[in-house]
Amino acid sequence: MDHHGGRPRAERARQLADVLRQQITDGAFADGMLPDERDLGRRFGASRNAVREALALLRTEGLITRRRGVGTTVLLPKYGHGLDRLTGLAEELTGRGTVTNEVRAAAQVPVLPAAIAARLEVPAGAGGVYVERLRWLDGLPLSLDTSYLTAGIGRAVLAGDLRERDVFGLIEEAAGVPLGRAEVAVHAVNADPGTARLLGIEPGAAVFALERLTRLADGRPVDTESIRIRADRMTLRATLRRGGAGDRRGGDR
Repeated sequence: MDHHGGRPRAERARQLADVLRQQITDGAFADGMLPDERDLGRRFGASRNAVREALALLRTEGLITRRRGVGTTVLLPKYGHGLDRLTGLAEELTGRGTVTNEVRAAAQVPVLPAAIAARLEVPAGAGGVYVERLRWLDGLPLSLDTSYLTAGIGRAVLAGDLRERDVFGLIEEAAGVPLGRAEVAVHAVNADPGTARLLGIEPGAAVFALERLTRLADGRPVDTESIRIRADRMTLRATLRRGGAGDRRGGDR
């Protein structure tokens, strides 16, 4: 089925790698073992060479490992984090493993950095609270989360259990009202040496950089976060619905 020559087979290998990646992240290989090359070739109508190249791509990504006498195994389980609901990472991972938070910093900030104050829509002199946590899942680092919170809410969050609780739950308790919405931007970046060391990955490895501004139900910003997530351990998911032009801002209300 593969064409002769490098390029067509390389394209076929890339397409096959995409399909296998989707199956891996959907948990299709529950025991963590992939079928052998011959079986994969039969399943997808691909030559052994194309299968071998596809597996090499996934190994380069850090998704699988291949060992003689053992076969091809998923290196680490990937967990899904939905982007279409406003949930904290620990909430999202309930029942998927043991989540722990290493609190690296938690303190009041007398004067906020100007850019942070602008995002939180408060004067810099109003101050706030800075929290930095390293999140672990089943004994491996998953994400590094740095947050600035507005002063009143932030002080109440500082008094809460930052090791065991999601910040979102602490904010809602402090505010006495539910959170409303969040604006999220996701970038793919190369981990700087400091972040890489904390997350247990090589410097320059790919991470998701998730920037999130969370608001109360009345629209007031309370929390601006920068989250660095190991891309080899997390899949960001969303269910998007197509609506008319008039529906575009419906989710913001």
